[in-house]
Amino acid sequence: MSWTEVRRDERIVEWERSDGHATIRIRQGPKGWHVRFDRLHQSPEGRGYDTVQCSDEESADETVAEWKAKYDVE
Repeated sequence: MSWTEVRRDERIVEWERSDGHATIRIRQGPKGWHVRFDRLHQSPEGRGYDTVQCSDEESADETVAEWKAKYDVE
């Protein structure tokens, strides 16, 4: 499956998996960059959630790339 950017503004960038069952979001908060993965209960893999705080944007971008590969489903 693929990931499509569905939101981009001054604080948040979010991608949705092509099946519509999962999203990955990156945002800059007061204490650094936050990346979160959220998968719906309705997904064939079941509910899933993960979050990590990164000290810089580069680390956050690397996490997004890793999670897109990790949570991609054929």
